[in-house]
Amino acid sequence: MAPAEDGHAGAGESEMPGWRDRVRARRGGHLALRIVIGTIGCIMIVSGLIMVPFPGPGWLVVFAGLAVLATEFPWASRLLELVKRAVLAATDWLRRQNWFVRIVAGLLTFACAAAIVWATLKLTTGIDLIHMARALMLRGWDT
Repeated sequence: MAPAEDGHAGAGESEMPGWRDRVRARRGGHLALRIVIGTIGCIMIVSGLIMVPFPGPGWLVVFAGLAVLATEFPWASRLLELVKRAVLAATDWLRRQNWFVRIVAGLLTFACAAAIVWATLKLTTGIDLIHMARALMLRGWDT
């Protein structure tokens, strides 16, 4: 089989099979590879979604997980391209806006992140940050 026929090797790439091709060549290798890639990609996406409301690279991990899935699943590749186009369109639109719209967009993003953090803490640990802040402010005014 020519390198261009399998869709993996293009111009300038060697004709040596890659590690995925060697795994696929073994009995059960194709299914095992899909299971491993699918598991790793899903774990990355779920981990990234958990990290989204907190400081850190949440969306980066989500997109990296989608990229991992895209190496083996065509639907993930199409979804990744769709997400890339949407993010670029939103970023370009925001760049064209005046400073007021940018500030409002930033404040809305911050408010959504704060609401997600509050809800996550409230529902998982029972900690109510709003109640705690209100109690601290009232205690400070009493003294």
